[in-house]
Amino acid sequence: MTTLRETTPDIPSHPLDLVEDIVTANEWPFDRASDDELVAELRGRWCDYRLFFVWRDDVSALHFSCAFDAKVPETRRREIYTLTAMINERLWIGHVEVSQEDGMPLFRHTLPLRGLLTGASLEQLEDLVDAAFTECERFYPAFQLVIWGGKTAEEALEAALFETVGEA
Repeated sequence: MTTLRETTPDIPSHPLDLVEDIVTANEWPFDRASDDELVAELRGRWCDYRLFFVWRDDVSALHFSCAFDAKVPETRRREIYTLTAMINERLWIGHVEVSQEDGMPLFRHTLPLRGLLTGASLEQLEDLVDAAFTECERFYPAFQLVIWGGKTAEEALEAALFETVGEA
């Protein structure tokens, strides 16, 4: 007869320790200002992205944002707000917004971890970063078309989502 041993769950790692493992393994520059805050930089195809991770112990949640290296001028914000609404309709997790403070577009998501005995998994955190990076890369051209190209949100999104086949 097989018996199950009673085991005690592993003591959860601090989620930012796992994040630090990810950024270190990828050789991304980062700074850990405190136990509960980590900022990293990631080079993309279109721009550099700044990744912000903040742990909130009081709500057991990891707040994450990925900021574009772009600023939306006041004169283009109305159209950018339309664009962000259209983009958000297409996102499965997280959302895109424009910071009221500095006009910077960013992807945001909060990962609630209350009640999880082992905390966040490495795979969850990798998926979170991967999803943010993928969506930022996919929609960055639409932001540029609205900001600098004077296009409408509809035109910019259509152009950004146009898929080509093969290479010229």
